[in-house]
Amino acid sequence: MLAEARSVRSRVDQELCPPRQALELISDRWSMIVVKALAEGIKRYGELHRGIDGISQKMLTQTLRSLERDGLVRRTVYPVVPPRVEYELTPLGQSLTEPIAAIGAWAEQHMDEILRARREHDESARRG
Repeated sequence: MLAEARSVRSRVDQELCPPRQALELISDRWSMIVVKALAEGIKRYGELHRGIDGISQKMLTQTLRSLERDGLVRRTVYPVVPPRVEYELTPLGQSLTEPIAAIGAWAEQHMDEILRARREHDESARRG
């Protein structure tokens, strides 16, 4: 009974923790890349798909839906034939571009160190 109560409390704590929720919001593989692409301006689905190397149509669709649900992306459908759909960052989404740029700058500055540490770790693990 006590373990069950702790488990419920832990789930509630996780759900109410703003930093944790924010990290979950942007920490999947594609969200930050899509936000960065949309920071350049309004894009149609095809433009996004062509501009983001390696993303599948299914994953782009899921990512856009998730970002729209979270209020970061606005989807506009124009009543024309064939339908035209555009995506853009909301003001909330735009507010995320500066932290993303900071993370990108940090990664560029430290990537050599990270790659070196990985190589050293992997070599050490192989030696036993």
